[in-house]
Amino acid sequence: MRRMSLAIVIPALLLAFIGAALASGVDTGFSADEALKRLKDGNVRYVEGKASHPRQDAARRALTAGQGQHPFATVLSCSDSRVPVELIFDQGLGDLFVVRVAGNVAATDEIGSMEYAVDHLSTPVVLVLGHSQCGAVTAVVENAKLPGSIGALVAPIKPAVAKAREDHPGAGAEALVSAAVKENVFQAMEDVLQKSPLIKANVKAGKTKLVGAIYELDTGQVQWLGPHPNQEKLLGGKGKAEGPNAPAKEKKKSKKAED
Repeated sequence: MRRMSLAIVIPALLLAFIGAALASGVDTGFSADEALKRLKDGNVRYVEGKASHPRQDAARRALTAGQGQHPFATVLSCSDSRVPVELIFDQGLGDLFVVRVAGNVAATDEIGSMEYAVDHLSTPVVLVLGHSQCGAVTAVVENAKLPGSIGALVAPIKPAVAKAREDHPGAGAEALVSAAVKENVFQAMEDVLQKSPLIKANVKAGKTKLVGAIYELDTGQVQWLGPHPNQEKLLGGKGKAEGPNAPAKEKKKSKKAED
């Protein structure tokens, strides 16, 4: 009799647990495109004032505490208090693996954290998120005298600022900072691919999608940049960059045309 009772009770408990898990929003797996859509849809809700604040209740808290984390995206963002990543994408507990650092730079600590998310947690998307009016980028643009360890922290931003100056000669201060913010996103993406064989291999194999974006402080909107414009080259010639910043392919001239 006892065995029969257990045979009935245990499956019932398992079904109840699975039902609670699904109701709390546990993700069993997302493709990169599905993960990006979820981020984009969440930002639209946030901008329109229709945030649903999902998966932030006691049930979700208990679930993530007991069953571990299953984030669907890794986000490298700036530490700026005006860029609360989970809020601007309208996500909940355990949805995003967020790495925050001033200037969204990708150095050893940040890359190691992202590698953990990609390798151990299998996040299909790695997003490098810059933002308008970034203080770290502005400090480099203005060549400000920085105290303590801040100078070393923002050093990886310098190549981005140099490229912005080169591409926008004569640009005013505000325009130059905006251009440098964008270049800094690409610089961080490049640093990730150059310094992390693990993430590079995953991107090359199509297991992980590395994309960039910029958050606008005044509107709340996220401007999506897509993969690095030189991703194919950074991957060794076998990757394929997509999106608005992908370099146009050179047209080959045929001998007949030349003749």
